[in-house]
Amino acid sequence: MNDLPTYPMTAAALEKLKAEYKQKTEVERLALAARLKAAIELGDLSENAEYTTAKEAQGFLEGRIQQLQAMIRGAVIIEEGQACDTVQLGCRVTVLEENEEEPEVFLIVGMVEANPREGKISIESPLGEAIAGAKVGDCVTVKAPAGILKFKVLDIQ
Repeated sequence: MNDLPTYPMTAAALEKLKAEYKQKTEVERLALAARLKAAIELGDLSENAEYTTAKEAQGFLEGRIQQLQAMIRGAVIIEEGQACDTVQLGCRVTVLEENEEEPEVFLIVGMVEANPREGKISIESPLGEAIAGAKVGDCVTVKAPAGILKFKVLDIQ
């Protein structure tokens, strides 16, 4: 039985994660090792600020590397632009918020590549959860920090 988490993402997002992983393991890790070596050579580690900050940076770097490994290992590729009758991963959705004049268009993605500024929202976000499974013409209610928002699904591609 496989209990590892999965991370839905587009092929492009997976390639970005792989590139970041390569940068962190082949470039940043080596640079940090050199930084640590130089700090150790300064002497007394108990009062060596450079050593302390380098060790903290190493912890953050190794944490990110582990996170990237998990996301790459658990990647589940979603296809963009598939024919969609209902809102699901990989669909481009046009919605109109109640009392607004301009509709908004979002690509529904996994949490790994969500970026509302780029028009990508996670299926796990409040709006993503609310419109998941909706059809054109459906109205949904979203509980957001700003209060209750209502949206109408205008188009699904």
